[in-house]
Amino acid sequence: MVSSTHPSLYMAPSLDAAVDALAERGKDGTPFAGGTWIMRAPVRHERSTPAYVGLGRIAELGHVEFRDDHVLLGAGVTHARLAEALRDLPDLQALAQAAGHSANPAVRRAATVGGNLCTPGFPAADLVPALLCLDAEVDIASRDGVERLTLERFLALRGSLGPGRLLTRVRVARSPARSAHARLPLRKAGDYPTAILSLSVERDGTGRVTQARVAVGSVEPLARRWPRLEAALIGAPLDDASAQRMATQLVDDFNGRDGVDAPGWYRVSVLPALARRAAAALC
Repeated sequence: MVSSTHPSLYMAPSLDAAVDALAERGKDGTPFAGGTWIMRAPVRHERSTPAYVGLGRIAELGHVEFRDDHVLLGAGVTHARLAEALRDLPDLQALAQAAGHSANPAVRRAATVGGNLCTPGFPAADLVPALLCLDAEVDIASRDGVERLTLERFLALRGSLGPGRLLTRVRVARSPARSAHARLPLRKAGDYPTAILSLSVERDGTGRVTQARVAVGSVEPLARRWPRLEAALIGAPLDDASAQRMATQLVDDFNGRDGVDAPGWYRVSVLPALARRAAAALC
């Protein structure tokens, strides 16, 4: 029996071994990668999990693979590695910016893609809205095989998937779109963002938007797309002032969460400014 006073750590030598270990430990087992959220559990007055399964020795989880029409991101890829790998790709700039500006340099060197997506108590995760606006999918491994889910579906299910499942990689399709990421920390770059907005658009030869994807994070407990703003952007040239005006008219789509860092109304009120900044970056 695992002691709840002194958590155990098993360093899995392979992906199969990690999945087996998590299945065997059941509800007592938790994957451990960068540990940037787990290590601060005492600060949040949370109890430690009795057993951790370390993923740091599984090389495949740290790979970034470029294919003809998509990119595969291992769940163990750090924010710093992700920002560097994607920095020259216009369609994936939202994700590169989200990874490159999250938290602070020390955290970016340790925090992982999988940890950012799998932490249900962290509404201010930068990678989540960026990946939502890029229509990302995730692979979930278990003893029964690998299941691919849209990120949106995974976020809705992640608290109820049960033990023995491990997010192993993220699939992001390439496209002719361009994307940008805007965030608002209250005081300094290392703060958690009060609100986040990621934007991806495709335009025709005249500059009119033919496809738009917008995702918002940190405003509500769960990051999500902004369908009405997406629809409003389509058919017109992309313009930062117009994007701000449209967002202002549609902010009642959100019910902001209250927190020690900011009240809910404030999180909602800054979204039009973030829409303007994201659109300006693409103009």
